[in-house]
Amino acid sequence: MKLFILFGVLFSTSLGFAGDLQLFNGQDLQSWREPTSPWSIVGSLALNPDAPKSFSVTAGMGLTLGCAAGKSVNIMSVQEFGDCQVHVEFCVPKDSNSGVYFMGRYEVQILDSYGKAEIGTHDCGAIYQRWKDNAGFEGKAPRLNASKPPGEWQSFDVTFKAPRFDFNGKKVSNATFVKVLHNGELIHENVECSGPTRASKFNDEAPLGPLLIQGDHGPVAFRSLLVTPL
Repeated sequence: MKLFILFGVLFSTSLGFAGDLQLFNGQDLQSWREPTSPWSIVGSLALNPDAPKSFSVTAGMGLTLGCAAGKSVNIMSVQEFGDCQVHVEFCVPKDSNSGVYFMGRYEVQILDSYGKAEIGTHDCGAIYQRWKDNAGFEGKAPRLNASKPPGEWQSFDVTFKAPRFDFNGKKVSNATFVKVLHNGELIHENVECSGPTRASKFNDEAPLGPLLIQGDHGPVAFRSLLVTPL
């Protein structure tokens, strides 16, 4: 890790990479920490016509599948990130649920929210709630419902700023979702997270952290997760 100082504030970034990183390359799961099973590489998928809450899958390469039916496991990236831009392409069947946790802590929700007239902090694209004393708080609903029907490919484009810390390790500014687009529609700008959201991998905060993909809530597939460290 490299440390640097700007305007009296301590920042950090990781070394060992340059340019964009494709974490879901459609060939293997080497960018992800073990255990990754039952995540797998498949050639194609579609909604199962006999069971629309699951996928029908064709063998091959190109897509990364959490599972075709039921629940899988959460996976975390080998590489850790601070400030970054992320482009992710995902697909869920009917009623399924997943999420992308930046730094393993701050979740952008993935959910089948297609057709909902009213959406909240649990719907697709939401910055998920924090949780304390058996109750949710904070969180941010998307400005609009940009969800496509289950079985169709969707995208997020996220600009994320990591929390900042002073010389003594005290946090001086919150993690911030600077901008989030869902299927090309602006759904968030400058949303701060005062701490990790519910079901985060870590309870603390840090300058760097892995991306975590939620697989234990239902079937989900990805065809891209492109990270540009800033």
